[in-house]
Amino acid sequence: MAIDSKIILVNLNSFLSIVIFHFLSMKEKYHQLCNTPNSIPIFSQDWWLNIVCGKEKWDVLLIEEKGHIKAALPIYTPCKGIISMPPVTQTMGPWFAPNSKDTKYTKRLGEQQVLSKQLIEQLPTHSIFLQNFHHTITDWLPFYWAGYQQTTRYTYRLLNIKQKEMLWNNMSTNIRRNIIKANEKFRITVQKGISIEAFLKVQEQTFERQKITNKTDLGVLTQLIQICRERNQGDLWGGYDEKGLLHAAVFIVWQDNTAWYLAGGGNPILRKSGAHSLVLWEAIHHVSSFVDTFDFEGSMIPGVERFFREFGAIQTPYFTISKGKLSLIDRVRIKLGKKFT
Repeated sequence: MAIDSKIILVNLNSFLSIVIFHFLSMKEKYHQLCNTPNSIPIFSQDWWLNIVCGKEKWDVLLIEEKGHIKAALPIYTPCKGIISMPPVTQTMGPWFAPNSKDTKYTKRLGEQQVLSKQLIEQLPTHSIFLQNFHHTITDWLPFYWAGYQQTTRYTYRLLNIKQKEMLWNNMSTNIRRNIIKANEKFRITVQKGISIEAFLKVQEQTFERQKITNKTDLGVLTQLIQICRERNQGDLWGGYDEKGLLHAAVFIVWQDNTAWYLAGGGNPILRKSGAHSLVLWEAIHHVSSFVDTFDFEGSMIPGVERFFREFGAIQTPYFTISKGKLSLIDRVRIKLGKKFT
């Protein structure tokens, strides 16, 4: 979005002067908002979007009142007319400035519906819209009224993770058995801060075993890991045996009181060691020193869903809001757009 400036002619002591007033763009205002204490989720932070979208491929819609931002909606536009979800990103959707604690529910809901309607009216012309909303956004009615559709998806969240004994008891017997086996039988040692190269290699091995193409741009994932480390908002954990072989690895990010399991993988030859369960268990234990909730980021794939659920995590719904459907030509446009960005 272009920077908004205004040129005004001012007559001072018979001399004509030009005064240029600079007004902040929406993205500049949003950048300021992201750099002040607020409740904007990590996946909608400006620095995150710069990496996963590319600085020129995302924008933000704002609703302001008396100089204060009341609502924001970041959008990723890989191609003209297409608003979609960027890679390696769980949720986006609208953000609303927090109300005072004594605000009645009916008033808060009404205000958010009005703000959502205003955000929808600001959306650029598009034939395709797809966003996953944060699980705290439970009202999508303004989008329904505007002709959008909704699909319910699920994530799995561990609450009160500082209570280690409770977590252990809530796990399935299978997960506990895998953790004990990896630790005692296979002598797996979990290390924090493993190399990005080692992580990417073991992740690729997982895709090869599943015969699935890894659609994530490895350059984007590498940059994301690097900046999360620089900001102390994420790191890599890996499980090694006594021979120095990496069995499994995970990428965890965090903000405020929540950590998210963003990506992972395991060596298919060594997957019977149970190392993946142990690595996640140790990573959860580490982040529990500064967060209260661990989000597995969810999956609609049966095997992955079962693995997350067996950690004792709580099934939590969130909404995918959509309009239109990507055609083959649209997919080619997006792919070519990424290639030449």
